[in-house]
Amino acid sequence: MEKITKDKLINYLELLHGDAKCALNYHNDYELLVMIILSAQTTDVAVNKVSLELFNKYKDIKSLSEASLSDVENIIRSLGLYKNKSKALLETMKKLNEDGFTKIPNDFDYLIKLSGVGRKTANVFLSEYYNDSRLGVDTHILRISKRLKLIDEGNGPIQAENALLKLIGNYETRKFHHMMIAFGRNECKAINPSCENCGLKENCIIGHLK
Repeated sequence: MEKITKDKLINYLELLHGDAKCALNYHNDYELLVMIILSAQTTDVAVNKVSLELFNKYKDIKSLSEASLSDVENIIRSLGLYKNKSKALLETMKKLNEDGFTKIPNDFDYLIKLSGVGRKTANVFLSEYYNDSRLGVDTHILRISKRLKLIDEGNGPIQAENALLKLIGNYETRKFHHMMIAFGRNECKAINPSCENCGLKENCIIGHLK
């Protein structure tokens, strides 16, 4: 099995999904962070739907920090883990408000200490909004990284993040992130991946066997 190169991976992703972009319909930093927190274990379509009501009622950090838990739960009830997400949102907005922020800071170390914000969420937010050279690794990207043997089977998101950042060098991480997710959702799926016509099958532990 051939070791994949930066040019081969990026060229193929650009061919398939060069126009991929964030599927969350956000308008500012506050909305983006809230929506990323809400997106865990649910679809972007579902998040976009409930966010319309949420942001119509709570337009910024301060207003959401003062919301009642029961009201937020009612608004996002259709989402998975809505109780945990509601609690995390209020705790995070209260912390931001107490610390005097009216805008989500460009500060990884600060963000990962907020409720509901781990390494992946902070990386996705900073890459998407501030165009920082960070890469959020979700289940799609982790799966692709293992299939392309960029990491070993037992490795996790941090190993995948480091391996991919090393591979792509100075390529824009925001664009790479969206293309990888689109590839994982549409071609390199968890079940029944489209290996037969894949341009990366010679670099893949599954594809090169088919």
